Amino acid sequence: MLWLMRFSGFCSAAMLLILLSPSLQSFHPAEAIRSNHLDRFSYRQASTFRNAEQCGSNNRTGVCDPSLVHVAITLDLEYLRGSIAAVHSILQHSQCPDNIFFHFLLTQRNLESLVRSTFPELKFKVYYFHPEIVKNLISTSVRQALEQPLNYARNYLPDLLESCVHRVIYLDSDLVVVDDIEKLWTTSLGGSTIGAPEYCHANFTKYFTAGFWSDRRFSAAFAGRKPCYFNTGVMVIDLVKWRRVGYTRRIERWMEIQKSHRIYELGSLPPFLLVFAGHVAPIEHRWNQHGLGGDNVRGSCRDLHAGPVSLLHWSGSGKPWLRLDSKRPCPLDALWAPYDLYGHTQ
Repeated sequence: MLWLMRFSGFCSAAMLLILLSPSLQSFHPAEAIRSNHLDRFSYRQASTFRNAEQCGSNNRTGVCDPSLVHVAITLDLEYLRGSIAAVHSILQHSQCPDNIFFHFLLTQRNLESLVRSTFPELKFKVYYFHPEIVKNLISTSVRQALEQPLNYARNYLPDLLESCVHRVIYLDSDLVVVDDIEKLWTTSLGGSTIGAPEYCHANFTKYFTAGFWSDRRFSAAFAGRKPCYFNTGVMVIDLVKWRRVGYTRRIERWMEIQKSHRIYELGSLPPFLLVFAGHVAPIEHRWNQHGLGGDNVRGSCRDLHAGPVSLLHWSGSGKPWLRLDSKRPCPLDALWAPYDLYGHTQ
């Protein structure tokens, strides 16, 4: 309960800052990018967490051990600081950190040693995702960061991961977990292939162009479905069902249509909505308090949604590490800072 008390304190302080500091309500992320010194970086070694006595043996047989919790996260230089913080938060709040196996997707081959030095006892494997796989499928988006090939690596998780891995939690790099991730892992998916928090009050039509909705060849994809928006940064995926149905190819097909007909504006999200919206196993909203990075242009400060919190997600253009470095943070960025292991070399 100690973390919960600390978290409540953070929230109270953050809410007070929101009320007293209107000047913090907007922020241009481009100003902070210059402060992200990627030429010389290092990470402090994380503590070894032993959070409960009754956990499984540390001597696992490998990635195929059926008792493991599998988590997939991307690693790249621009978001590496966020990925490291996400891993740190998961380990700190997991009752049994030794039960977690991380699958890191990357396009650069020089990051494995950094992860090992930061988390010496971490169970993980790296998977090289070749940008050429999606290079000709990616369309321009409202934000250049959304066009990076690694954003599409999640589409290929069933192919990249070992066939013995039947389920995985996919997480974005701009979040922290403040609860035991095994609770998310054990969520029932029923007959669905993926599970995620859904937001049915959102205006679903805005995720696609007017041309999409006026063309029955495309809009008919939602016939007989009640589609709701869901954020693809937090998903529980049944890899067995995905592989059997071949959902990767279905996503690729929509990306091909986008190239020729421009049916959406938002990067890798809309193809997921087209394939899965209306067939998603709903997960509690506490597992994705998203939007803390503001909108996709200004990166304005946001407040927490009502309700309990298990995961904080800085989706949007504003990232907490950039805003903290620039000395112009949003109030809720203070909730990310305790998990930051970044430090400059001398």
